[in-house]
Amino acid sequence: MTTQTSKQFPSLESVTSPSVSTNSAAYYLNRKPQTLRMWACHQNGPLQPIRVNGRLAWKTDEIRRLMGVAT
Repeated sequence: MTTQTSKQFPSLESVTSPSVSTNSAAYYLNRKPQTLRMWACHQNGPLQPIRVNGRLAWKTDEIRRLMGVAT
């Protein structure tokens, strides 16, 4: 992990917000953001986003559950 990336995305354990952006979720799930957008569009991924003011948001607890990270 580069220094720039670690500054941009804190460790998943330290995230306190209830949801994260598509770019953040993609980073934590080791996927491209477009993959998550396709999951949202086709409703066929392991996670489903919530929509906030027309933007996708991904629940932090669901990402942790999928990744097996303790809260």
